[in-house]
Amino acid sequence: MSISLVSLPQQYRHIERRKQSGLSLIELLVGLSIGLLTIAVAMGALMTSRSVTATVTDSSQLQQQSAYAFRVFAQQLRQTGSMRLNLAAQKTEDAVIDITDPVAFETKAEGFDPMIDILSGKDSPNENEFSLSVGYRNYTEQLHTATAANKRASLLRNCLGENGSATLIQSHFVLRNNELLCAGQGDAQPIVDNVANFQTRYLLQTTPHGDPKMQYVNAATVGSQWNNVFAIEVCLVLYGNEVIDMPAGSSYSDCPAADGSIAEIDMTTLDAPRTRRIHKTFRTVFQLRSQGLLQASN
Repeated sequence: MSISLVSLPQQYRHIERRKQSGLSLIELLVGLSIGLLTIAVAMGALMTSRSVTATVTDSSQLQQQSAYAFRVFAQQLRQTGSMRLNLAAQKTEDAVIDITDPVAFETKAEGFDPMIDILSGKDSPNENEFSLSVGYRNYTEQLHTATAANKRASLLRNCLGENGSATLIQSHFVLRNNELLCAGQGDAQPIVDNVANFQTRYLLQTTPHGDPKMQYVNAATVGSQWNNVFAIEVCLVLYGNEVIDMPAGSSYSDCPAADGSIAEIDMTTLDAPRTRRIHKTFRTVFQLRSQGLLQASN
C-alpha cells in the first residue's frame, strides 16, 4: 500500500522539503564573483612578487658579472709591466734562493720590450683593434708541480687562461655587440655579456717624480707617453634581462668622459634590448706595477 506525502506527519514533510532545496541563480553568481575577485587579487600579488624577485635577481647578477670582470682586469692590469727578478750572478736557475741574495729588475729580455709591449689603448677601436692591451714578462720558476724532466714552469696566465709566449703574456680587451671580449694568443672571446659601455681613462703623470701630479686623460691625450701612465680606470655599464615598469625619465649615470663629465642616460628611450632594463655603472682604478721601471726609464 502506497503512502502519499500528505498523509505523512508534519515533521517529516518539513524534512522532505529541506532536502529538495538548493542555491538560487543570484547566490551562484555572487559566489562565482567572489571567487574570481579572490583569484584576481592573488594573481596580482603573484605578479608583483615575481617582478620584485626578478629585479633583485637581475641586480645580483649584475653585481656578480662586474665582480668577475674586475677580477680579470685586476689580474692582468696589476701585473702590467712586471718583470723577472735577476738573482745574484752566481745563482743558477735551480739554485736555492736566499732571501738575502741581491736582486735587480730585468731591464729587457729577448722578445720583450717594456716600453712597447706592456700598455696601449684606443678610444675608438675599429673591428681589428682593441680598447686596451696590456702585457708583462712571462718567466718560469721552480715548482713542486713541475715534471721531473722540467723542474721549472710558469703559473702566469692571460685573460683567457693561456700561458702566452715564452717571453710575453698579453691580454686585449674590447666591447663589441654588447659583449666584453678578451683576446690572448688567438681570437677574442666574450667574458661578460649585457655590457652597455666599456671605457678606460689613464692617470698620466704630468710632472717630474720629485713632485708627482696625476691627470685623468684618454688614450688620444696619452699619445706617445704610455711610459708615464701610472694607473688605469676601468668603467663598465651593465644592464639586466628583465623589462621593468619604470616611470618616464628614469636615468642612470654613464661612464665619465676624459674631462670628468658624466652624462645621464634615459633608460626609457634606449633601443632594444636595453630599453626599460636596469642599468648599473661600475668603476675601479688599477695601479700598474711597472711604475718603478717606467720612472727609471725617463
